[in-house]
Amino acid sequence: MVNGTDVFVIGGGPAGLAAAIAARRRGFHVVVADGNKPPIDKPCGEGLMPDSVAALQQLGVEIVPGEGYSLRGIKFLEKEKSAIADFPSGRGVGLRRPMLHQKMLDRAVALGVQFLWGTPVTGICGDGVNLAGGNFVHANWIIGADGGQSRFRRWAGLESSNKRDSRLAWRAHFVIAPWSEYVEIHWAESAQAYVTPVSPNEVCVVVVSRHENRDIRAALNEFPELASRLSCEQLSRPARGTITTMHRLKHVSRGNIALIGDASGSVDAITGEGLSLSFQQAVALAEAMEKNDLGWYQKAHRQFARRPTFMARLLLLLDGRARLRRRTLTVFKNSPEVFARLISIHVGETSPAHFAATGALLGWRFLAA
Repeated sequence: MVNGTDVFVIGGGPAGLAAAIAARRRGFHVVVADGNKPPIDKPCGEGLMPDSVAALQQLGVEIVPGEGYSLRGIKFLEKEKSAIADFPSGRGVGLRRPMLHQKMLDRAVALGVQFLWGTPVTGICGDGVNLAGGNFVHANWIIGADGGQSRFRRWAGLESSNKRDSRLAWRAHFVIAPWSEYVEIHWAESAQAYVTPVSPNEVCVVVVSRHENRDIRAALNEFPELASRLSCEQLSRPARGTITTMHRLKHVSRGNIALIGDASGSVDAITGEGLSLSFQQAVALAEAMEKNDLGWYQKAHRQFARRPTFMARLLLLLDGRARLRRRTLTVFKNSPEVFARLISIHVGETSPAHFAATGALLGWRFLAA
């Protein structure tokens, strides 16, 4: 059993592993504890945008050709309307969540991170953490990476946040050869379906809605074109559900304590940016600990969230607003350069001037549609 460490991370998912890797790369001794055992899965779209791939590379985690499925861009579809755009540079990748977790775990182990799997944390105090069984581990820095329903966040007194906007998401995998190199976002009256190829013979489908629907097959009925491609017999794994939220915390650090990943606030799954945010936060948090200044991390965290939050709000404007959505898709279809600019903003490859010009161009084309 560990007696003390420089950095103690609570939560061994991708956010916790990213925090551990980034801290270890700066010379900290790191311990990670989680009540579960690897590999850790979670219902998600399993598509890594180019900025997520780049952030992983910054952590020393490489996705080599043949792992997952190469993604060229994003495609919006609703009935007879569609719009398509390539990523401005590089490619994304569709990768099963357990495979991503294993790659990150291998990297952390290679760096010398110490793990306490199957070891729940029962509480924290100023200079360490309490583990199940009555053990205590002293830590100079304590990081909470235990997800959107974070207990650590409550223990740390960082629970207060702006209003949450929650939706339900259901994920399923279908054994079928991908029919596209794009992440497809299918729009319906009250839901979206995200289709991400994850291998040469499997696609991941996530349906997100404000209305509860525990049957993935019934949910797909809202998307006739997509449903015609898929059948229940092709389901390779049982569907799994989760809640996707939009919320922002007033503070993500206090004293020697910091939050990362969904524990530190989140954007709606419609952005596909949750993992990228976690990876960026991890690098910034490690630098802040090296500077002995978590206030620096607070500022960086807020800056990272601005673009994904903006994009989430923009896309959620289309949810449940059929006329607005169809008019927007018409603009994207007739003016593909506008959609391409929006995708460039979405993956973080833009400047403030480009951002402003895109907004002006979108407004003008929208009025002319």
